Amino acid sequence: MTATTPPPLAPDLTEGLKRLKMAAMRRLAPELLVTAKTQRWNPEEFLRTLVEAEITARDESNARTRLRQAAFPVTKTLEDFDVAASSIPAATFDYLSSLEWVRAAENVCMIGPAGTGKSHILVALGIAAVEAGHRVRYFPAAELVETLYRGLADNSVGKVIDILLRNDVVLVDELGFAPLDDTGAQLLFRFVAAAYERRSLGIGSHWPFESWGRFLPEHTTAVSMLDRLLHHCHTVVTDGDSYRMMQARARPPLRQASRKS
Repeated sequence: MTATTPPPLAPDLTEGLKRLKMAAMRRLAPELLVTAKTQRWNPEEFLRTLVEAEITARDESNARTRLRQAAFPVTKTLEDFDVAASSIPAATFDYLSSLEWVRAAENVCMIGPAGTGKSHILVALGIAAVEAGHRVRYFPAAELVETLYRGLADNSVGKVIDILLRNDVVLVDELGFAPLDDTGAQLLFRFVAAAYERRSLGIGSHWPFESWGRFLPEHTTAVSMLDRLLHHCHTVVTDGDSYRMMQARARPPLRQASRKS
């Protein structure tokens, strides 16, 4: 042990903190004890510093766990989104960013052509919700329906839905990219109905609502689903050129290698 290395905690204290799963306290206590003695902290100040360190460490660990469980395909943030270049009104963007809709168990529907920012906003709102302490789960629509389908094999669809709705927010992107059969549509309706006024849903689709019959085989199912989905919903319509196409056009052309004569 060098002169700058603080003396270790007594074995019984180390073991006690380990049993209580106070990892941050156990790691920081030796150094903080030295600091407390040197700077003549009172016992309350020392204890408060240890407790705050433990709380901060646990909050950061929980946030990492929630982020991993959310299963986002990419990392997108609200700060990275160019509101001025988008068709989303600034007031709408500010409200969604406040996450008040999550606390109110309201929904968000992002409707618009490919490349106009729907997925960016959904993922960014999900990450913001995770950072605010909410539990979030992201799905491409096809993956969500496949997850519900698997519950049919052992009659556990209800349990699967209950597990999904332990999250505060469920984000369903790319809805309508592929048509659903009757069973898939009914499973999706069952999920939306179960979430109604209980949890927030974030939906991304390139189809306007009046065209949802194109991927939902029964008109009644589409109407019933939209009735619940839109009752407490903030609809954001995106338009304009695709960001991806604009970025592709902005890239300098590749130089072709000159041929040797």
